[in-house]
Amino acid sequence: MKAIVIVAAAVLAMSAGVASADMDLAKKSACLSCHQVAKKVVGPSFQDVAKKYKGDAKAADHIVTVIKKGGKGVFGPVPMPPHPQVSDDNAKKLAAWILAM
Repeated sequence: MKAIVIVAAAVLAMSAGVASADMDLAKKSACLSCHQVAKKVVGPSFQDVAKKYKGDAKAADHIVTVIKKGGKGVFGPVPMPPHPQVSDDNAKKLAAWILAM
């Protein structure tokens, strides 16, 4: 029983570190200028994006493309500008983080 508690605590600590790191990546990538985790700002909340694409096997690739090339019309009339300065690796990390919400 004690071992299970220790393993569970370690998993939670690691996942909290990943969530924190990905929030930091979102801040560094200027995502939070237009998006928030739980509320709509200029663009949709990350939680709304995750809900929209839940169960879509192609969602991560789509979100990476939107991050890099921009998009419009999916969540309303305000277009998302392209962010080509975000590396492919970081765009993939951001997409996975968003979809995990």
